[in-house]
Amino acid sequence: MTDQPPRRELWNHHPPLPIPDSALFHWPLKPRAALWWVTKRWVQLTSGTLFLATAILVYTIFQPAPETMQTLAPGWVLTIWARNLILLALYAGTLHLWLFTFTLQGDRLKYDARPMMKDNGSFTFRDQVKDNMFWSLTSGVGAWTLFEVLYWWGVSNGVIPTFAFRGNEGWFVLWLLAVPIFTSAHFYFVHRLLHWPPLYARVHALHHRSINIGPWSGLSMHPVESLFYASAVLIHFVVPSHPVIFLVHIYIKMIGPAFSHAGFESLLAKETRIINAGDFHHQLHHRFFECNYGTAEVPWDRWFGSFHDGSDAATERIKERRRRMARKG
Repeated sequence: MTDQPPRRELWNHHPPLPIPDSALFHWPLKPRAALWWVTKRWVQLTSGTLFLATAILVYTIFQPAPETMQTLAPGWVLTIWARNLILLALYAGTLHLWLFTFTLQGDRLKYDARPMMKDNGSFTFRDQVKDNMFWSLTSGVGAWTLFEVLYWWGVSNGVIPTFAFRGNEGWFVLWLLAVPIFTSAHFYFVHRLLHWPPLYARVHALHHRSINIGPWSGLSMHPVESLFYASAVLIHFVVPSHPVIFLVHIYIKMIGPAFSHAGFESLLAKETRIINAGDFHHQLHHRFFECNYGTAEVPWDRWFGSFHDGSDAATERIKERRRRMARKG
């Protein structure tokens, strides 16, 4: 009898398995765990606190005057577009340089050890990174800028309701806590729609070219998907919020994917974790496709039977689910 070759490990690194979902929806409710779940992104160094700081800085220093934005004019519209290009390049570019260009932490905490694809005809320019950058900086920033310009025009003309920070500090904090929960619901249902075969083939397949993902993969989307994806911020067009909350929300949507698609659990400086980066919950989606359509903030996938917790049993269940879907198709 010959020895069998060793089983190839699926991951170079993964968090403790099975991965959890939101403590906010566990029953019986554990108040301390639930409170930590909804506040942790705002009370420690995370992408959320970076986006909040960026939003405050942009709103107080780099925002065109309201009277300028009362008319849709090329000058200020191009200013918003350039600002968004710079912000995405700053965040996604820094992550990519740190993790992939200069490989400052090697493969430590990298989920998938495989390199990103080159000389592959399925990608624009036959190169995954160039493909991802092209679609992120055109389709992604285009949809982002469209919604942001419409928002500022509406606010400046009194069409979109807002509230001041002073006297409404409680509402401001509640909005901060609610944005990830609302975004989770929007993302889950839009994402499920994009996996409907006609839309998947014509639209969402472009995003799924990237099986092994990196910071520039997050916004690499077909223009139709970019519009669907960014439309979560339309809630601010009808429900009063502070403009900083709008900016935080749109940065979570449009810059956040650079972190969630980073492919590494955290950024390391020597042995110290600086900030969490990748999202293993979503990494599983890019690996197995028909699972984890939502985010960990709300357990939509558990409720609708599409949750992959990273275990071997879940992998087999999802593979069987894909086989059943293929037979139906």
